[in-house]
Amino acid sequence: MKINILIPCSLYFFLLIISCSGDKVELGEKVTLDCVQTDPSGIVPDDLYQVGAVTTTDDYPPFTKKLDVCGITLVARDEISDDFMDKVAVTISEMFPWNETVDSLLQKQLLTNLYRYKTVIPLVYGEEWNLTTGEEEAWDETASWNSLCDIIMENIPNQVMEVVEHILHHVTDVGLHYTFPEEWGLSSSSRLYEVTQEAIAQGYYNVNQYLDIDELGVRSRVILQEYAYWIIYTGWDLRKTHGPEESEWSIMTKDELMSKLPESFRLYEETILSVMACPSPETLNAFLE
Repeated sequence: MKINILIPCSLYFFLLIISCSGDKVELGEKVTLDCVQTDPSGIVPDDLYQVGAVTTTDDYPPFTKKLDVCGITLVARDEISDDFMDKVAVTISEMFPWNETVDSLLQKQLLTNLYRYKTVIPLVYGEEWNLTTGEEEAWDETASWNSLCDIIMENIPNQVMEVVEHILHHVTDVGLHYTFPEEWGLSSSSRLYEVTQEAIAQGYYNVNQYLDIDELGVRSRVILQEYAYWIIYTGWDLRKTHGPEESEWSIMTKDELMSKLPESFRLYEETILSVMACPSPETLNAFLE
């Protein structure tokens, strides 16, 4: 199965993992924030909800253009279309609506944390993208100064899932981690850690594929990151429509999540509904046009 994992100082940001060993992977107590900044030095604007335009930049090498939206900076090289960047930006913006169900103070705190910890998502073209040695070094330099935990690929199968998943990785790794540390913290003391352990123990979340991540603290961070995504994606009931049909996560619907893993659903219900929303079908379906 293909999964996308950003490994600092490595050219391989997604791996084809086929585990044939009998080793059992467990969620360890050590969790390493390898891709998340710990110094809140980012600039926070007056308008937290601003959606910018695609502009050229040399601030994020090897990328040549950027788009700022709701505390997240999308960066790309010229092969990525401006239209795709705009669609991703609209998707992010719709995740943070103003309505009667939102706790505006908490939502603003989440967005502030995305800005403060300099959240950056690279966009790359297709599954066969590559970097030169010089570009790899520039990427590592950019990653060292920003919270950069994964990538979004344009023009691949399951495009909607690809976009939503990797937006959520950054929102959970940075925004939720710092806004809800007791609930969503990337640590062994959070509710996220507890419900992840429960899902693994009950056989709903198979983490054996992460055996290829040698550093145990990074492995635990990735396991938590992926489970946080699965809770929200399933809570939004997107899997039946946008896939994937097969994955390490066996729960297919919101109702199934509610009945089989009620503590995971409760974590989603008690926190996510107050700060985020699922993007509209029109916005998501635009990626299929």
